[in-house]
Amino acid sequence: INDVRNLRLQFKNKLSDTLLFTGRKLQGDGGARISVTLIDVNTGDVVTSGPESSIKLDVVVLEGDFNKDDEDNWAHEEFENYVVKERERKGLLLTGDLQVTLKGGVGELGELIFTDNSSWNRSKRFRIGLKVALGYCGNTRIREAVTNAFRVKEHRGE
Repeated sequence: INDVRNLRLQFKNKLSDTLLFTGRKLQGDGGARISVTLIDVNTGDVVTSGPESSIKLDVVVLEGDFNKDDEDNWAHEEFENYVVKERERKGLLLTGDLQVTLKGGVGELGELIFTDNSSWNRSKRFRIGLKVALGYCGNTRIREAVTNAFRVKEHRGE
């Protein structure tokens, strides 16, 4: 019997727009908060109990060309290779609540604001990614969640 748990984080809703502006809060479709669930892939159910159901997650910015399908089981290293670092002397690329805590396998993203546009990175687009924070679920691989790709423009040029 294969009892290795196949767990993944999944965004429940899409971002409201494929074009965002610096200094503006990220929102889900229709202005909703962006929520994430921890799914047991083998059953399709939300993992509502056990240590994994209440882990902390880190919010990161990914390259827009992280073109993995939600069904793909990419490696953690692959995900890390696409994490975008801020430009020199530009400060944090993303500010706000950069951690999410799951409760009963469900969490909501807090306030997130881009401080820089996406025109300088190779794909000219970003994605938001969620990964398990350091020190949680050491032995269990939980696949990261990734949003749709979007562009970020300077707020002054709407």
